[in-house]
Formats: sequence, C-alpha cells, structure tokens
Amino acid sequence: MNKNKHLGIVIDPDLHYKLHFISKYEGRSANGQILYLIRRCIAEFEEKHGDIKKPDPA
Repeated sequence: MNKNKHLGIVIDPDLHYKLHFISKYEGRSANGQILYLIRRCIAEFEEKHGDIKKPDPA
C-alpha cells in the first residue's frame, strides 16, 4: 500500500518551463527536481535549527 502523499501546485507557465529546463539539464524529472529542492531546503533548515521531529501518532 502506497502511503506517499500527493501535492498539487499551481504554477505559472514561465516558472513551469524553467523548472523543466533545469530538471532536464540536471537529469531529473520535474517531480524529482521538486523533491530534490524540498529535501535541500529541509536539510538547510535542520542544519540551522536542529532536526524536525514528527510527532508520534496518538
């Protein structure tokens, strides 16, 4: 069973084009590029502020 979450975003055409351009240049899909950027952002945040802990389910 897939427990991954789906995230839909609205993006303007110029940003969409540039995302796909960079993704192709770096050998990733657009989805892969977005995940890479999110992971990088989280890593930078945690480096400054400490690990983000997910609360245990109740």
